[in-house]
Amino acid sequence: MKILFFVSSMNAGGAERVAATLSSAWVRRGDLVTLVPTYGRKGTCFYTLNPGVRLIWLADRLGWLGRTVVSPVAKWFALRRVVREIQPDVIVSFLTNVNVTVLYATRGMGIPVIVCERTNPEHSTAAGKWLPRLRQRSYPWASTVVVQSSEAVGAMEAVAPGLKRVRVLPNPLPTELLSIDTRPEPGSPRPARQTLVAMGRLVPSKQFDILIQMFAALMLDHPDWDLVIWGDGPLRTALQQQIDDAGLGERIALGGRTDQPWQVLARADLFVMTSRVEGFPNVLLEAMALGRACVAFDCPSGPREMTENGKYALLVPLDDQRGFSHALSQLMSDATLREVMGRRAALFVRERYSLERTLDLWDGVLNEAIATEHASS
Repeated sequence: MKILFFVSSMNAGGAERVAATLSSAWVRRGDLVTLVPTYGRKGTCFYTLNPGVRLIWLADRLGWLGRTVVSPVAKWFALRRVVREIQPDVIVSFLTNVNVTVLYATRGMGIPVIVCERTNPEHSTAAGKWLPRLRQRSYPWASTVVVQSSEAVGAMEAVAPGLKRVRVLPNPLPTELLSIDTRPEPGSPRPARQTLVAMGRLVPSKQFDILIQMFAALMLDHPDWDLVIWGDGPLRTALQQQIDDAGLGERIALGGRTDQPWQVLARADLFVMTSRVEGFPNVLLEAMALGRACVAFDCPSGPREMTENGKYALLVPLDDQRGFSHALSQLMSDATLREVMGRRAALFVRERYSLERTLDLWDGVLNEAIATEHASS
């Protein structure tokens, strides 16, 4: 199968990581894959790709326009030229802005296009004014629209009526993560201090300010616990000020951005996610896969499916801060419960979100899209 894969960039993001994982996996089994980051300037590939993946930077195809201004029309023509050059059996596209551009550029070319939403459209506020309108108009042209959770299906159909097909395809676990050894060194003493870890971009939707408040209220009852929030973003200064004003600097730290997130999660004693909204929280999935006990708000969308309605992590109703604090305290007080919950979570998600299972689901969507296009042509 010849697959043409469009993604915004290949920076250190969740969508980029999944694009690298899928592209490399398809190549390993014999497919021909071309990966095209569409960002207006050439960047770098943060994730390791199989050498067989052909990487084309769209910026290289924009000519003089790519060095001065990148208009939608310039991208439209550049994308169309790449499609004519590759002659793929199927096109896969990630992220709303890329999806819309690809659908307009490939209109009438007779090639099935599968577009993938990485957020729940009902709750996303990053699309701006015009992008939702363009999505509403263009998504019905797609052979298939892929979302990451069952909860997002109805929302997708509501914002873009007339879709041909909507399919649910969760992210696969990275194979590299599964090789990380989370077991303590034999005979090593138990650390004197325990660590509660949160991770994500420092933005309002993550509600790290609320997490700081909840942990501050629990500190006296759990004097051997510290909180570390990993990530960076526009709220870093405000969050640090909140910590300093409350005199919590010895117990709460902002760890900054890390290039070893899995190692950080593997060393955590407990993982916490206070997000108000998510598309598909990779970090929660990865913490569970690494055998960490987890507490999360039941936010849209992903945590409910990922934890099977709270069976494999403590899931707390959104906005129930008292319940969340109680769940945290329960796990912080009980090392055996943390160990059992983490072990069960790892067994569950490593099977359900394995790369092999995800590839099988993708095969169904790819083959369905190609067969439908051939039948209609």
